Amino acid sequence: MCIVKPFKAVRPVKKFVRDVASYPYDIIDSDEARNIAEGNPKSFLHIIKSEIDLSPEIDIHDDRVYEKARENFYNFLDEGILLQDKEPCFYIYRQRMGNHEQYGIVACASVDEYESIRIKKHELTKSDIQADRTKHIARLNAQTGPVFLTYRAQKSIDEIVTKLVEGSSEYDFSSDDGISHTAWVVNDVNTIDAIKGEFLAVDSFYIADGHHRAASAVAVAKMRREENPDYDENEEFNYTMAVIFPHNQLKVMDYNRVVKDLKGLSESEFLDKVSDSFFLTDNFNEKAPEQFHEFGMYIKGFWYRLRAKEDIYNENDVVGILDVSILQDHLLKPILGIGDLRTDDRIAFVGGVRGMEELERLVDSGQYAVAFSMYPMTLTQLMDVADTGKLMPPKSTWFEPKLRSGIFVHLLE
Repeated sequence: MCIVKPFKAVRPVKKFVRDVASYPYDIIDSDEARNIAEGNPKSFLHIIKSEIDLSPEIDIHDDRVYEKARENFYNFLDEGILLQDKEPCFYIYRQRMGNHEQYGIVACASVDEYESIRIKKHELTKSDIQADRTKHIARLNAQTGPVFLTYRAQKSIDEIVTKLVEGSSEYDFSSDDGISHTAWVVNDVNTIDAIKGEFLAVDSFYIADGHHRAASAVAVAKMRREENPDYDENEEFNYTMAVIFPHNQLKVMDYNRVVKDLKGLSESEFLDKVSDSFFLTDNFNEKAPEQFHEFGMYIKGFWYRLRAKEDIYNENDVVGILDVSILQDHLLKPILGIGDLRTDDRIAFVGGVRGMEELERLVDSGQYAVAFSMYPMTLTQLMDVADTGKLMPPKSTWFEPKLRSGIFVHLLE
């Protein structure tokens, strides 16, 4: 049983939505945010990356950054850039990228279900990022970015959504990257009750993206509960904003790796060690793998195909069978000395949307010594891992299109 709750979203006035909607805070850095928001005072980046309105010398975790975010957020409300719905609503959020489209229900999910593992995670969070988002939510008294949830598709919910999107949309615009964003407001009481009722038959939600946002929402809820010992679980701080998609509509892309050096090995020594666990084929013209347990490797201007030898993995191990685990356990860690993917600064991760050209560019520039292209994992693999209570290596999945921030905000009071 999964609980979903309508809420009074803070959202852009219709004519400003394209100006407001922005990339999420965690896929662009401060310099990129400054460039994107330049000349656009309505960009939501002024709220989720508020350091862009301060001196570049100020640390992004400085208290002035959070205070600036709060100031900008409430200025957006005062200036009529944002409004708040008068009654709790659900919302439908559709994204189109090329021929792919996905329909999510924007709602609030219970933090208690995260704690009881009905909202399941598949990776750990980094303490510094979680602390940053926790402070951001607490200072603004608002969740400014949704958690990206999925569930095993249910026909009855699909039918409700299909009927709803036949009506007039509230927003319909395309962002600069060509992705189309459309949203519908669901304010009919009977429809709201029907959606709530259908989700009671869903066993679990799975975090596809937004682990830090979810964990930070829980952390703020615990703080508020300590401050309000007489809370009754109906308060807004007991819920986290999410966009909830059926699993069969989501697009998982490869999440590739680049490593700065070969840990003192010569190229020939490195290739010899790799061949202990992988079959190597040179002149890999495809560059991107076409099946599980296959990898592309780019080094010194040449592509190789790596195929994992069958004796290095166990088909019955839901984590060990993942390609991200095979590469980590049998190459990155033992050969290149990459232990903790969350903290080691010798490795970086490149979303598949950037293509193989980006991997080549990074290696050819001399910034990195070797790149690995990955075969995308499936939603079924993600859910199987989460169902066992186990965790995947960090940066295992890359979802496209990314949810835009600023279209929906959840106030905690």
